[in-house]
Amino acid sequence: MINRVLIRIKVVQLLYSYLLTRSEFKIEALPESPTRDKRFAHAMYIDTLLFIMQLSGFRVQKDFDSALLSSMGDNKYLNSNKIIRALASDDRLRSVIAKESQSLSNFNECAKEIFDKIINSSIYRSYIRLKSKDVNEDLKFWTVIIATVLAKDEHFIECARKNADFTLSGFERGIQMAIETLSSYSDTKSTLNEARNSLDKSLDKARELYFALLLLPVELTRLQDQKLDAAKHKYLPSAEDLNPDTRFVDNIFPKLISEAPAVKDFLKDNPIGWESDFNLTKNLLDKILASDIYKNYMNKPAVDRAADCDFWRAVYKSIILPSDELAEVLESKSVFWNDDIEIMGTFVLKTIKRIANSDKEPVELLPKFKDDEDARFGSELFMFAVNNLEEYRSYIDKFINATQWDPERLAFMDGVIMITAIAELLNFPAIPLPVTLNEYIEIANSYSSPRSGQFINGILYSVINFLRQEGKLSK
Repeated sequence: MINRVLIRIKVVQLLYSYLLTRSEFKIEALPESPTRDKRFAHAMYIDTLLFIMQLSGFRVQKDFDSALLSSMGDNKYLNSNKIIRALASDDRLRSVIAKESQSLSNFNECAKEIFDKIINSSIYRSYIRLKSKDVNEDLKFWTVIIATVLAKDEHFIECARKNADFTLSGFERGIQMAIETLSSYSDTKSTLNEARNSLDKSLDKARELYFALLLLPVELTRLQDQKLDAAKHKYLPSAEDLNPDTRFVDNIFPKLISEAPAVKDFLKDNPIGWESDFNLTKNLLDKILASDIYKNYMNKPAVDRAADCDFWRAVYKSIILPSDELAEVLESKSVFWNDDIEIMGTFVLKTIKRIANSDKEPVELLPKFKDDEDARFGSELFMFAVNNLEEYRSYIDKFINATQWDPERLAFMDGVIMITAIAELLNFPAIPLPVTLNEYIEIANSYSSPRSGQFINGILYSVINFLRQEGKLSK
């Protein structure tokens, strides 16, 4: 019942929200009127952050040995570390790099020694053996390296002493500040868990909407039955009041839905219903009773299960699903439902068609997911996008910055959509490439700017060609 079209939309929405709310690095500013200790601590702090970026192959000094930097960059484990890549993309550190920290050059003579010490350390050997490395593993690696290698290496300390403001307490404080800044990035863990829970919750709410929509005919039929019964007991009832045509209230579809085991099981844990939405259900019932669909149905010589189901299918398509009043009520019930109603509506129509073409009782409704693969798809796609955010963004930037594309055109949502698309392209080989492209272009057309679909299509084709050339994409 929950298909990959809806899952992709949910992942894009949740990734967008997560990236807007997650914590960034807490880059400490130089205190006003600092003491010598504090002045040196801040210099040591910035130099440590830039130094570990340099050890990972990122250029932070124009005059640093190019051959040495290149050999450091060839180390795929350090260069692809997500924490370092996040540091390298931090605008505040980019500003420091642009100004070129003068004291960082003090550490150039010990860079190769420190690099060798790192790749020969036990923490490095443990790190490279990990089959999968998430942000927390990347963070743990560098905080341990700073605390056990940099902070204790005599040559590194001697390089730090070249700064005229050196104090031992300032050195220790600067090292600790660097560790705290890296650790501040782990504050995103709670935000990440919240986002993953929100993804699960939004999919659960989509399923709830499916059941809620199926239960609408049950409530509408009940209202009409009450109405007919009240007419029988009014003062001076007419012959029609005493002997009404009950074809509508006898329609088998609402009865089949209310008696479906899946509905009964769902309502045990999710007591949903439409009893409190009398104005909505009354107005929907009035529109149904006044419709040609109703008149044609009531004038049929005879009806069967298929005709009963076809009636409700037509009512859903023409009256219920397009209802603005229903949309307002759904919005008040759940922030997710207005985005979900179009897709859940199609599944309701598919369910009615299946019931019409079967004589089976009790009826079977659509399962929450088609299979286990679909059940895992959303959380896996989301985590692939989060864990490889900087890498996937770097693929996009290669072409955003090219002369044929205007970097200013990259809306935040466009970037999120493309990152999610690349996560799917690289990690779900069974999904055909055209399917992925078409789905995310449609999402862009619906959720971003009017020209986003065309723009994203061009960038993704460039990224796909690049990934093929690099041997990272074979489909």
